[in-house]
Amino acid sequence: MTSSSTIQFCALGGGCEVGANSFLVSLNGHQVLLDCGTHPKKDGAAALPAFDLLPRRPDACVITHGHVDHCGAAPHLARMFPGIKWHATSATARIMDRMLHNSVSVMETISKERGISDYPLYEHEDVGYFLRTTEHHDFMVPFPLPFGDGAEAMFIEAGHVLGGGSVLLRAPGHTLFYTGDICRTRQHLMGGCRPFPKDIHVDTLVIESTQGATDDDGFVPYREEIERLADALNETLQGGGCALIPSFALGRTQEIANIVAELQERGRIPFTPVYTAGLGRAIYEVYQTFSDQLMPHAELRPLRRFERLGNVWEPGEVRRVLREPCVIVATSGMMMENTPSALLAQEMIRHGHHGIFFAGYLDQDTPGYKLLHAPAGTPVQLELNRPPVEKVLENVRQFRFSAHATRSELADIVDRIQPENVVYIHGDPDAVRWMEENTGSGRRTFMPEVGQVVTLEA
Repeated sequence: MTSSSTIQFCALGGGCEVGANSFLVSLNGHQVLLDCGTHPKKDGAAALPAFDLLPRRPDACVITHGHVDHCGAAPHLARMFPGIKWHATSATARIMDRMLHNSVSVMETISKERGISDYPLYEHEDVGYFLRTTEHHDFMVPFPLPFGDGAEAMFIEAGHVLGGGSVLLRAPGHTLFYTGDICRTRQHLMGGCRPFPKDIHVDTLVIESTQGATDDDGFVPYREEIERLADALNETLQGGGCALIPSFALGRTQEIANIVAELQERGRIPFTPVYTAGLGRAIYEVYQTFSDQLMPHAELRPLRRFERLGNVWEPGEVRRVLREPCVIVATSGMMMENTPSALLAQEMIRHGHHGIFFAGYLDQDTPGYKLLHAPAGTPVQLELNRPPVEKVLENVRQFRFSAHATRSELADIVDRIQPENVVYIHGDPDAVRWMEENTGSGRRTFMPEVGQVVTLEA
């Protein structure tokens, strides 16, 4: 580095892709890692960021939120490099306690079932060590980085999930703003991101691009989407069927469960049992603990309002739950193999009176996407160790309850911040390309692939 106004940026994961988000920022010989996640579509060591590109132990690592594509590799790196200074908001730290211990259990199961020798990537003891070495922070309160030159960081509410924060990184001569996963929509519980402070000049903006390839013409306001879901639920339940809503354990489960409860309470849909599953319930308890971070008028129902979903790995339990009309909010949101939503769907698609309603984003390579687009009468492979099932069920729909900013909102963020440099990350190649072509005019723009080092000047 020639001066403090120049920094280097390298994507260890999450460049022109969604997954394994981890970004190395180098300034004056100091190393800061932004996020440390695993890739949801890869197994074993292949799911990790490219840690072999690290020149040495990072001086600090800042975790934006508790989704595993942003924090799932942290215990592994903490074991590789003891002594890293880890930073997260208090709510994110509590959520990671649930998410990462669950990840160990999932990896142990996958290792036994598929014979993946790399799993688990870390043990429960590694999770404990990582959490003990993580400093907790409040939003909008700067904290020093361990460089001794005045460098500091600060979390700003990102609106994505509970505890989720964008990161403002300030060092002598250079200010960087990393959005992480950001949402401007007022959801049912979360109030959207905090407007960026007008008095702060940003040299480099590192911005997610998840929705870059999604045309806003199909966008439906959140409240209208709730009514569309209500119509679908009402039709299914009135017809004697069950409704499955695959949802991410963190964020979507809590949002959707409370939406369904409200719809029942105001008589919009029939009053039937509402089931939630294990990890989603554990995260729900964290939402209760940090309810002061939800919207001021958000009504978080008590967890006892929702019935506990039993052991869906037992076919008899699945058939029992599906015997009478009900609503089931279950992981995973993309219906990955060996998850409650996949096991329930395995049985539900054999019958025409049920409904499956995806609540958000579906990657094209996931079982959920394939089920959504499979014509009725075709066999669908939902579980690797079970034969394909003929899809009889036609009532399979997708609703847009995304906790990611739309591409027009992302473009507005770029315009409002007015950075000299924009680094586009966390998006499929088409999404990243749209963002660069439509928001990069007059700026130095970068679309780094994994391993590519770019130099950013103030």
